[in-house]
Amino acid sequence: MKQGYLSLRNLSKHFGKQTALQEINLDIYQHEFICLLGPSGCGKTTLLRILAGLEKADRGHLTIDGKDITSVPAGKRNFGMMFQSYALFPNLSVSENIAYGLRNRLTKSQIIDRVDELLSLVELDDQRHKVPAQLSGGQQQRVALARALAFSPDCLLLDEPLSALDAKVRVKLRREICRLHKQFGMTTIMVTHDQEEALTMADRIVVMNQSRIIQVGTPNEVYERPNSPFVTDFIGAVSFIETDDEKQGNPVLAIRPEHVQLVREGPVKGRQGIVREIEYRGTHYRLVLELLDHQGAPRLQFLTVDLPTQAMATLHIKLNQKVTFKLLSEHIIRFDTVSNTNIAVG
Repeated sequence: MKQGYLSLRNLSKHFGKQTALQEINLDIYQHEFICLLGPSGCGKTTLLRILAGLEKADRGHLTIDGKDITSVPAGKRNFGMMFQSYALFPNLSVSENIAYGLRNRLTKSQIIDRVDELLSLVELDDQRHKVPAQLSGGQQQRVALARALAFSPDCLLLDEPLSALDAKVRVKLRREICRLHKQFGMTTIMVTHDQEEALTMADRIVVMNQSRIIQVGTPNEVYERPNSPFVTDFIGAVSFIETDDEKQGNPVLAIRPEHVQLVREGPVKGRQGIVREIEYRGTHYRLVLELLDHQGAPRLQFLTVDLPTQAMATLHIKLNQKVTFKLLSEHIIRFDTVSNTNIAVG
């Protein structure tokens, strides 16, 4: 395995009897944008705090560019960190908050120039004299981001920076963070539980659960080729379908709703189901079908289908209607029922 710019080897952490991290091994490459993704309590924030030097691992090693920094204190790691709460000083202005970490690093004139540069980058020139209470949530987030970038860190660590913002502001600031990441070129590691954030922002996603890394891959890899039912279910919508294929060990099939096609009755063979739910989502409708067996009886298994709005109007779909569908074979994911591992895609 090629060693990364930031390399984690056998990191473990316990809080009393609770295991927070187990045998974490990960290589992060220079200039990469990594998302640590997982449910609450999976260990992702603990891992970020160990990277920042705010927590100490019970065992294992952490190196950056070949240098062991496992025991290096947070203040000497040259890592910028943006906390979930932003942690701005309420009595300091925007400019003073950004300048705070530069006081013992640069001259007064250099600090002024650097703050001006960062205010321009995050588009807050006209807010420089305001205190945090006079800013919107999105503006506070940009101040915290500018402060984290102020001393040109080797790595930028982001702890769920968008979780407190409303949906439209979140989308805008996602783009802002990606723009600044590319402009500065630093290695960025972001903790999130939001799958859409991870899919749209990351170069690679590190999926975590129960204190372990479950899968590492590009957004396309973890979405299209997940290695376990957990990853499949956690990232995006999915339906699991039990099979009766004893020759193949009765594998469980997984399929994304956009990979199910409704077909008109006719010569095209397909499976059948009853429409039990219809949900309008603007660009498409989401349907829930109850599957029927070969005799037309309900199987108590359900399939989620995303149908474009135009197709919905063409097919005249209604509740409790019987419909015929096909699973796009190249997108079917098969899991072994014993090991719960991916045995095939397509």
